[in-house]
Amino acid sequence: MNLFQRLTASSLFLLCVTPMVDAEDLPKESDYYTITTFETPLDETIEACGFQLLDDGRMAVCSRRGDIFAISDPFAKEVSKSQFKLYARGLHEPLSLASRDGWLYAVQRPEVTRMKDTDGDGEADVFETYADGWGISSDYHEYAFGSKFDDEGNLIVTLCLTGSFSSTVPYRGWAMKITPDGETIPFCSGVRSPGGVGANLEGDIFYTDNQGPWNGTCGLKWLRPGGFMGHPGGWKWFELCEDVMGKTPTMPEDGSRLHVEAKKIPELVPPAILFPYDKMGKSASGVACDTSEGKFGPFAGQLFVADQSHSTLMRVDLEKVDGLYQGAAFPFRRGFASGNVGVEMSPRGSIFVGGTNRGWGSVGRQPFAVERLDWTGKTPFEIQHMRLTSDGFELTFTEPVDADSASDLESYKMTTYTYEYREQYGSPEVDHTTPTIQSATVSDDGRSVRIVVDGLQLGHVHELHADGVRSESALPLLHSQAYYTLNRFK
Repeated sequence: MNLFQRLTASSLFLLCVTPMVDAEDLPKESDYYTITTFETPLDETIEACGFQLLDDGRMAVCSRRGDIFAISDPFAKEVSKSQFKLYARGLHEPLSLASRDGWLYAVQRPEVTRMKDTDGDGEADVFETYADGWGISSDYHEYAFGSKFDDEGNLIVTLCLTGSFSSTVPYRGWAMKITPDGETIPFCSGVRSPGGVGANLEGDIFYTDNQGPWNGTCGLKWLRPGGFMGHPGGWKWFELCEDVMGKTPTMPEDGSRLHVEAKKIPELVPPAILFPYDKMGKSASGVACDTSEGKFGPFAGQLFVADQSHSTLMRVDLEKVDGLYQGAAFPFRRGFASGNVGVEMSPRGSIFVGGTNRGWGSVGRQPFAVERLDWTGKTPFEIQHMRLTSDGFELTFTEPVDADSASDLESYKMTTYTYEYREQYGSPEVDHTTPTIQSATVSDDGRSVRIVVDGLQLGHVHELHADGVRSESALPLLHSQAYYTLNRFK
């Protein structure tokens, strides 16, 4: 047999053992996760920013315009306008909801208000100020987002800077803890422009902060008690709380790098995740943890983060290394109707998503939306986990991989970069490197691949493309890219 015959026979063999998949048959996001867009009342503008499932099974949703609606049978196949009933009106830009002991709590711009329906007509008739230990000016940008209550009955509220640049009234640019008796206590400094707050399975609180001064790109940040989140604009209020927070931290060096300044400033907590600007979004917002124990698919315990500008949900896989959170961000679901802000994971394994374009614009063309994301029961072929090792990363997949493609070094590409830590608005990607992937070893069960990487970079995003990896059934990855933020080596 000559060389041409041997090559032809080899090619035919590969075609026989590796089935080809036509482009039109390739899976889509909607094959695995479906979006149900609710029909809202025609005469109402519901710019949905927060959700809370009520004890009676209704879903409360707050609109930034000051209203709260209760949606009956929110898990129905179709949700019509008749299922919306006004619960409260006239609040001051409520952006988050929580519940405790029969009360519904709304985080408004000036305070946290609790309310209750005491006569059973479906509308709140008792309103009480629960906490208001911060200031408010006339500036439109002084947003306030809140968490759910923790096991001890505490609530965390993040307060946007005045105009997103300065702090003209107390505690703008801070995260505050509200105790079970309504006392407001400073919790973290350095907040810039939050877009949502949520806890992981361990109960640690994270919030999203948006690109701007001292924020080269959007990030997911761990609110470590007493920590500095990166923007010094609200530091003047340390004078009010040194007994709780201690002395003002050292001023960061303008134009430096976050990981460099974190070595100098003990209070500085680097972002757990840096979302590469425009590649993953432009305005990170709501945070929800998959607490459904598998009812939402193969991502139990991971975080889902919305982006307002791109109208998407992103997926985040965190790990804690040497006392700091870090991990990988993945694309997850596009195609929402408006600019996503609020997200809420339900015990039944559905994520409720609220949106508004608020005049900023969004990929989703509608001015506002209330939607629900459900798992179809089919498992997508995805990188389930990306975890740091001492010499690279271990990739775990939702389905067994084809060993030949997954062990081929040509299936992977990696670059790294970081952002300037500076007072100027945002930052381009800087300090690019191209690590060398030296080996890719597939596990015996085919569910994981260990890649050895020469050139890991502290403080960098490690952008991985695994375009060549195929599943045992010859499917490509639904999303072949991952973005790992490395704050600590193992």
